[in-house]
Amino acid sequence: MRKHDGERSFFQLYDVSLRWLFWRPSVIGLAIAITVATVVIQNHAEAQTKANDTKPSELLNGSAENGKRLFQKDGCYECHGRAAQGGGYNGPRLAPNPPPLIFVLAYVRKPIGDMPPYTERVISDKELTDIYAFLKSISQPPDPKTIPALNK
Repeated sequence: MRKHDGERSFFQLYDVSLRWLFWRPSVIGLAIAITVATVVIQNHAEAQTKANDTKPSELLNGSAENGKRLFQKDGCYECHGRAAQGGGYNGPRLAPNPPPLIFVLAYVRKPIGDMPPYTERVISDKELTDIYAFLKSISQPPDPKTIPALNK
């Protein structure tokens, strides 16, 4: 079949070429990288805003007793252990020496990894502060050198 004058082929009409096929993945990769960077920056900005909005008096007035109850009731122990010791395939160790409260507040709202997010509807900042007080109340385990059964 012969083309009439002025007719163009499919490739000429739609500029389909192998160059486009090789160029497109790099553009898509760049777009994904920009999107991920934007999300990370927004999450960091929200965490900073949250840190600035929290009143110092709220950070100091947590109830360790209520925090222990909430740690059990809200299921934190299921991944982090009853004494927040973590380990194995569970969540990380939280006590003794938990991370800063500001980090805990931000991470619980927008976690990375397997932990589900806990919104304000599920657990309030005051309740998280109580859980944090519980984590702070957990003492260091004894030094293994001081345990006679381990030193035989």
